[in-house]
Amino acid sequence: MASSFSFLRTPSGFHSDISVSNTHNPSINDRQIDKPTALSVYLLERRIDCMSISSIVEAIDKACREDKKITVANYNIHSFNLSMQLPWYYEFLQSAEIANCDSVGILKAIGYMGLDLPLNYRTSYTLLMPRVLESCNQKKYSVFLLGGNPQCLTTAINNLQLQYPRVSFTGHHGYFDKQDVQANQSVIEQINQFQPNVLIVGMGMPIQEHWVQQHRDSLRVNAIMLGGAIIDRMAGIVPDCPNVISDAGLEWFYRFCREPKRLAARYLLGNPAFALHIALAMFNKMSLRVELTPKLENFDCRVGD
Repeated sequence: MASSFSFLRTPSGFHSDISVSNTHNPSINDRQIDKPTALSVYLLERRIDCMSISSIVEAIDKACREDKKITVANYNIHSFNLSMQLPWYYEFLQSAEIANCDSVGILKAIGYMGLDLPLNYRTSYTLLMPRVLESCNQKKYSVFLLGGNPQCLTTAINNLQLQYPRVSFTGHHGYFDKQDVQANQSVIEQINQFQPNVLIVGMGMPIQEHWVQQHRDSLRVNAIMLGGAIIDRMAGIVPDCPNVISDAGLEWFYRFCREPKRLAARYLLGNPAFALHIALAMFNKMSLRVELTPKLENFDCRVGD
């Protein structure tokens, strides 16, 4: 059983009443620790796995070594809002073996609810993906990219092959009819023939999550990673946000300035909506539930099960 932490509001602010059985009290404020205690934080009953990059890389590597299958999804403000609007999306994130924190905004909301976490619990793809691919390079794993347009995909694969020469890369563009049974089956067959260790799906939220939810059981892969615009970034079409901006929690503003028409609704409406959810939770004195994340050995779904 995972140990639980209960957080209660007092007149002087939020304080924690921590009870941990059979473990030492975790140090969650040490920014120097590369692999701090992994916590599952339930923010408005959404399970957000606050894990270091090293912990996620280890989970992916373990799934590859032991021929298991895990899904690595993520929570940012946009996906959190989608989980409030779409019941199936909420269920998908809840069922993922890992739903890591990919947003300073999420960390700040957790802080407002009573638990201050260091920045190294924010595992954005800008930081995570190079570490995953370097691990794949060391172990000579295979990676399949699903998403982007054909030209973008080809450029991404060529770039990655130069950076990670020991990894076997291939892929399929994301511009196929996802409602067509034969088109989906053709893509799945191509993935399964390659039998990649890691499948990176970059088709945007919530399209990519819906596709994985529908076809996860048919995929012969070890780790499924939901990456949004990651293939465009790998191709150099979309630049990574500078660390100084993302660390300040302003990556959304950086993205908005680059693509105002496409991202206006997501950020100008989505961010206030998220803030309202958190404000209402605080006003109603909702508690923040925290558990120690289950050990990696508990991820026991095997490929083909």
